[in-house]
Amino acid sequence: MTRLDTDLGGIALRNPVMVASGCFHYGREFAPYMDLRELGAVIVKSLSLRPWPGHAPPRGTETPSGMLNAIGLQNPGIDSFAAKELPWLVKQKVPVVASVVGNTVEEYTRVAERLRGAPGVVALEVNISCPNLEDRSQMFSASADATASVVRGVRRVATQPIFTKLSPDVTDIVAIARAAVDAGSQGLSVMNTTLGMAIDVEHLRPRLSTLTGGLSGPAVRPIAIRCVFQVAQAFPDVPIIGQGGVNHGDDVAEFLLAGAWAVAVGTANFSNPTASLRILREFEEYLHRKGIEGPDELRRRLKL
Repeated sequence: MTRLDTDLGGIALRNPVMVASGCFHYGREFAPYMDLRELGAVIVKSLSLRPWPGHAPPRGTETPSGMLNAIGLQNPGIDSFAAKELPWLVKQKVPVVASVVGNTVEEYTRVAERLRGAPGVVALEVNISCPNLEDRSQMFSASADATASVVRGVRRVATQPIFTKLSPDVTDIVAIARAAVDAGSQGLSVMNTTLGMAIDVEHLRPRLSTLTGGLSGPAVRPIAIRCVFQVAQAFPDVPIIGQGGVNHGDDVAEFLLAGAWAVAVGTANFSNPTASLRILREFEEYLHRKGIEGPDELRRRLKL
């Protein structure tokens, strides 16, 4: 018999299909269309120490096989989430992964501290693709030292496992992954969006107010698969959440074959609020068709 239960480095999930941060908000808008308990987990929209207003519009545009966004990590702040959104999510009985952001190591640390022992929060996803105000020349994700500083700060106060979210826009993603793991990250999220730009040729202006934004959707999946494979080869025992362009059940299989332990569905949620459940059903059908017992077995099946 085919089974879907997944062990994400000690975190028991109903199945390996999660929803990605920023693409599912905090779940309320999707609840009328689906039972959130059917998901492996919900990675909530990134949380900062204080409310972030986000960027001015326009901050989203469609692209071939994907989309660009420059939302700016708009969120109400950790205190508002803890008071209003988390209690509701706990009632839905779905595991919660809290995405943490900041512009300084202290900000990351204080958000993680606020989530210590938070009910329902099974892990923290540390989003290091933020501008580093302590070193304005780069984002945290672009530097092994900066990555390690954030992870060490969060690890010092967190009670939940940490999954560091890596950017593909680096020279050596394995070196950044190594810095995160050595600093105490128990898992890795691979990958974040990749930087892109689009221009409106009729109005002769950029399509985003910020000029550039994060490219997501099926267009980036081959990049994500490459990143997952490279990181998994270097750290075969480190749990990986694969993300980037998951739109079909076969995409889940591809990520797991590359070395991911679970996946997160992002952009597909914008076109269909029940996309993640369709993808899960398709993946289950794939396992049954191939005679593979479950997700963990598939991860060991890649023929090199």
